[in-house]
Amino acid sequence: MVATAQEQGHPVPGQIGLQPSVTPIMDSIHAFHDGPLLWTSVLIALLVLVLLIVVIVRFNAKANPKPSTTTHNTLVEIVWTVVPILILVIIAIPSFAVLTDQLTVPDGQRKYLGSNIFSFGDVEVPAAALTVKATGQQWYWDYEYVDQGKSISSSILSEEARQAQVPVQPRLLAVDYQLVVPVDTTVRMQITADPSGVIHAFAVPSFGIKIDAVPGKLNETWFNARKTGIYYGQCSELCGKDHAFMPIAVRVVTKEEFAAWMAAFEAGTVDDANATLPALS
Repeated sequence: MVATAQEQGHPVPGQIGLQPSVTPIMDSIHAFHDGPLLWTSVLIALLVLVLLIVVIVRFNAKANPKPSTTTHNTLVEIVWTVVPILILVIIAIPSFAVLTDQLTVPDGQRKYLGSNIFSFGDVEVPAAALTVKATGQQWYWDYEYVDQGKSISSSILSEEARQAQVPVQPRLLAVDYQLVVPVDTTVRMQITADPSGVIHAFAVPSFGIKIDAVPGKLNETWFNARKTGIYYGQCSELCGKDHAFMPIAVRVVTKEEFAAWMAAFEAGTVDDANATLPALS
């Protein structure tokens, strides 16, 4: 049951680490976190532990009754200045690259990091084939399929409605209308907030995307999900009293299912479109 929940793109009790990746961006985040970032943190912690032990053993009052009067050591001061700078540079290179990948919508030519954080770009991603505008409201999300001219509003489900679902969706993450997108397709996300509202943030951990939704400003990010399923996120900005009740649910379906879904949506309502999708299992 835990494996299924993790595959479906939401946190589970007792989970350690990041959610499983289904996009090139999240692949690079995994590689960065599990590689240079984690090892650097572990080595720094071990170094500090060793230094603390040395200080405790060698420089306590009993072992060192006459303290040294040395106040400066040029070599030590150079080392503790230069080494942290080098560490920050090592961390900054992949960090800035991941941020650049997240904010640069594919054009079919630019390459991305993917799972190799020091590749400097070797993953080919097709140009965006679908554009979705997400607008943060107080407190729910509006989604507009820009090229198709169709929109939906997505709000958190009440606990009674959630419990009535089959299967039951995760608490505080279930919504009445999910954002439906096709698998293996680059989706351009345009993120903003209602001009009369407040700042929100659009975040889906399994996709590796998190970006502010600012009133009057249009930010962009993207994802290309390689696996069908439902992937959950939340507003990650402290946007007001219902901040904790503003979930995001993205349902990734096959391209054929999405084509049928969109055709039904264009011909009728979102309920008609959702009726074309297979039941969740």
